[in-house]
Amino acid sequence: MRVWILHQAIPADASPDEQDVLQQVEAVGQALVRLGHRVEVHPCTLDLESLDGMLNQVQSDLVFNLVEAVAGAGRLIYLPPALLDARHRPYTGSSAEALFLTSHKILAKERMREADLPTPMWMSAGPRQQVRSRVPEAAAPSARPAGGRRRTWLVKSVWEHASLGMDDTCLVRGATPAMAANRLSAFAERMGGECFAEEFIDGREFNIGLLAGPNGPEVLPPAEIVFDGFPVDKPRIVGYRAKWATDSFEYCHTTRRFAADPVDAPLLEEMKRLALQCWEVFGLAGYARVDFRVDAEGNPWILEVNANPCLSPDAGFAAMMAQAGVTFDQAVERILADAQTHVSHFRHAAATRRKMVPTSSGATSERPAEPVGRSEPFVFRDELGTADRDAIRALAQTTGFFDAAEVEIAVELVDERLKKGRASGYEFALAELDGQVVGYTCFGLIPCTAASYDLYWIAVRSGMQGKGLGRLLLAETERRIRKLGGTRVYAETSSRPQYLSTRAFYERTGYQLAELLEDFYAPGDGRATFVKVL
Repeated sequence: MRVWILHQAIPADASPDEQDVLQQVEAVGQALVRLGHRVEVHPCTLDLESLDGMLNQVQSDLVFNLVEAVAGAGRLIYLPPALLDARHRPYTGSSAEALFLTSHKILAKERMREADLPTPMWMSAGPRQQVRSRVPEAAAPSARPAGGRRRTWLVKSVWEHASLGMDDTCLVRGATPAMAANRLSAFAERMGGECFAEEFIDGREFNIGLLAGPNGPEVLPPAEIVFDGFPVDKPRIVGYRAKWATDSFEYCHTTRRFAADPVDAPLLEEMKRLALQCWEVFGLAGYARVDFRVDAEGNPWILEVNANPCLSPDAGFAAMMAQAGVTFDQAVERILADAQTHVSHFRHAAATRRKMVPTSSGATSERPAEPVGRSEPFVFRDELGTADRDAIRALAQTTGFFDAAEVEIAVELVDERLKKGRASGYEFALAELDGQVVGYTCFGLIPCTAASYDLYWIAVRSGMQGKGLGRLLLAETERRIRKLGGTRVYAETSSRPQYLSTRAFYERTGYQLAELLEDFYAPGDGRATFVKVL
């Protein structure tokens, strides 16, 4: 196979963190040659037109994407893969969308917050000025930050990686959000022009590596960063010097260890679970790393999701691979295989799109949804067949949210629609993946109203949850309700703790709690009614 290695152009006066990509190019290139591939190396700049021209002139089967920045700016990391996507050229690692989202640390934290993933409180100044709590406010109202409370904050770059500009002075102790915001401008220039403050979790630090495999992502052995011999008053942070200044105290006294005390087993398992959830939530591919801090109570907090961690042989990711017994060549081979899997999914999605033939009215009963990541080409339809009866029964049973009586109600609605058609008052939106029903909604006009619709049912198959399908289903349902002349959508759910994620889902998708009737279904089981104006 002919493989391009694509990396950012490195100037002669580049800093150590920029020059590191050349070590990655060398290591990956040698591994590819040993694996029997033909290799070409191409640096890229802001001149994307020239890169586009080379893509047209030089044939390759796959691009190994090692780009970490463009023209020295980490915020432009997504541009080369975005061009590759536009030209339908397959490449390794995560998609352009995932790279953009994880590189913008505030957007990444907002996504984590939406997915109920624990991440430290943060605040920023400027156009996106905000203060956000550690967990979704719907899940823990008491966790909302008090505006005047003093905390310890760590200032970070919004876009740049490699701990650019981070040193001991970035720790702001005993400051209110307003006080910390006033300090941000002093750090902006050395941090790439935009920074934010994150609540400092004074505790242990871990890195969890993820590597694609034939059965999905493999979690590599967790690595703990040990702050060995740090004075009491010295901040325990992995700043720029700890990573790149080889003669510094920080570099020499910040070590990595894998030996885990048995008492840490539950903590390590929880971090592994959270790392895998990040893989799904952000649509990652190939390889990735999730960084954690653990507070004094033993609670893990996600600091960052790195969608393209350094592959240098002396870096942390390579150390985690070695600890797992995975050679560098094996890792490169697995990254290539994962990219080729995405190619087949892409071709399948393209073929599916070509099969969607509009009717004479310009409409179609099947519409492909935007993919989640690069490998989930969902297709929507609104007509039911007899086979859907069993499919919906099985789907409702696997969610874990509905009892036997509720499952039978779901099937009865299908029967009504099959028997009476649209006269039943029940509309459906079904999502399919590879011909299998993986999610659906049931909705209809509320009797005696002009344009108010009830969302009777929304369900996503177990194993597909957490991938964004629920949002796509809801958006498709709202689109169809608008087409039918609807202006409001009502959704009812239980107030029980089991349905906390359901209530948070409605709030995240623009619904507001309109009514809460306590003990409606049973003692301790109230009815929460949400509404959205279309």
